[in-house]
Amino acid sequence: MRLDKYLKVSRIVKRRTVANEICDAGRAEVNGRVARASYDVKVGDIITLTLGANTKRYEVLAVSEYAPKDAASSMYREIE
Repeated sequence: MRLDKYLKVSRIVKRRTVANEICDAGRAEVNGRVARASYDVKVGDIITLTLGANTKRYEVLAVSEYAPKDAASSMYREIE
């Protein structure tokens, strides 16, 4: 699944266009490398998002084309 779509489906980011903008600006990294929106997300990847002064890290636990609201948070684990 594409990185921008994963961010939207897992509800880390509210809209896919916003996820695209984050990737285009170079503020999304996967496994320590800057990733484009078309990056193919796999289980075990570490996604780092820099939004303003905040940096958040997530580990991909599952990849699914659709996730209901209550199951979306089980697709990733936030790393502190």
